[in-house]
Amino acid sequence: MGKKSYYLVHIQYLGYRYHGWAKQPGIKTVHHMIDRTLNFVLGDQKFKTLGSSRTDKMVSANHSAFELFLEEAIDPESFLDEFNLNLPFDLRATHIEEVNEEFNIIQAPKSKEYVYLFCCGDKPHPFTAPLLTWFPGELDIELMKVGAKLFEGGHDFRAYCKKPSNNTETEREIILSEIRTNDRITASFFPETTYTYHVHGKGFMRNQIRMMIAQLVRLGRGEIDLDFIKASVTADFSEHLSEIAPASGLQLDSVSFTG
Repeated sequence: MGKKSYYLVHIQYLGYRYHGWAKQPGIKTVHHMIDRTLNFVLGDQKFKTLGSSRTDKMVSANHSAFELFLEEAIDPESFLDEFNLNLPFDLRATHIEEVNEEFNIIQAPKSKEYVYLFCCGDKPHPFTAPLLTWFPGELDIELMKVGAKLFEGGHDFRAYCKKPSNNTETEREIILSEIRTNDRITASFFPETTYTYHVHGKGFMRNQIRMMIAQLVRLGRGEIDLDFIKASVTADFSEHLSEIAPASGLQLDSVSFTG
């Protein structure tokens, strides 16, 4: 296919009913629904799409993007209107920009910001399930805030990767790791107090953030201490961390292209 026109399409989606971003045979995924909609909108025009980030099953995105390769130029504004009209209700394109042939969404330097929304205490309203994770019982949130800060900086996160291979680069830098009282994602059926865990970095391994929040919850329950968190991000840490927090509380909050 001759690649003559190149676009970066910015999107949002609620991941609760999808099996992640990546296409899988016979399974509803975000990428599958995007390409299916493009087939209808673009008609006979050939196209190719590449995503900026892969999200897991039930994970949502407040801001993600994909690159659209076309043989012919399109009118961005009219395309965006028709694309949104035909996308499922839980998927939306926010804007589109033309990029040049040199732009590569996979190789382009980028930073990613994730948010994990959670609560504790009494069981919340069932309507919160697509957005919010409930951890039963009480948590020491102030201690968890201290623990979250221990993830910041450059560390070896091998213990926080599900089945890493020998070739997996486990040394990662966390720009920000912070727990806050939630004041940005609210609904009338939410509990009175909820929390957001913010994690920023250039890249994360499979399940890394959900494994990080799982250890912070263990910290909040008194099952581990701050020294355990410190030790868990060193190269000589040998314990297997199997706990993974539920997926529906996790959102890809933003993708920023830095080059």
